[in-house]
Amino acid sequence: MTVAFVLHRAEDPPSSTSFRRGAFGKNDPFAQHREIAWEGPESIAAGRISFIGELDVASFPHIETIVVIEGALTLDAPGMAPLVLNAQEGAVIGRGTALRVRAASRTLFVFCAAACKGPTKSGLVPLRADADFKPSASLPADVLLGPAPECRSDSVFTDDGAEYRAGTWDSTPYHRIIRPHRLNEFMYLLAGSVRFAAPDGSVLSLGAGDALFVPQGAPIGWESSDRVAKFYVTQTVQAPNERD
Repeated sequence: MTVAFVLHRAEDPPSSTSFRRGAFGKNDPFAQHREIAWEGPESIAAGRISFIGELDVASFPHIETIVVIEGALTLDAPGMAPLVLNAQEGAVIGRGTALRVRAASRTLFVFCAAACKGPTKSGLVPLRADADFKPSASLPADVLLGPAPECRSDSVFTDDGAEYRAGTWDSTPYHRIIRPHRLNEFMYLLAGSVRFAAPDGSVLSLGAGDALFVPQGAPIGWESSDRVAKFYVTQTVQAPNERD
């Protein structure tokens, strides 16, 4: 099993992840632009999109979290001021959102999309690096190889039907054993660096500006020596096939 899919590297060496062009559901507005690195059983996908131009979407067909890597993306939804995303900025698009997407020049962004039965929070929800952090659970002692970290999070979007949660998280340094990942998780690292260990002894080192996806059940370890902050998406169970 592949431990982690690197969606983007800010610096050399470039990602060796394989991407395939494809739509996420039959009404995918980004179908012609989407490159998928990982897709679960009819429920969740992660990858990258390169886009220029304009799109009008009457009703967004799924939940999607995006983080801009290069360029700028403007998202317009009724009743909201235009949301302009520059590099290292992100947002969650709720299912059912009426949306206009604009990019004046070629814009690259990474994504994590999930199917769901229906919207629980439509509209646009920005992800913020300067989040309203609150203390969150640390790790159990039996998986740690050192002191317990102090963790904080700011969960800004939750869809119970898809078991989909997105927000910002940070933590003091810690070292964790290799264990099966308990959920599907997308990460965009905002600060710090992490060494992700695999059972074969290999180590994947990533830092600020890098994005990855770890599938549920993938055996992976974590070691950080400084504060790490990230945008995240988690999905704790597989969602049913409810794409339109």
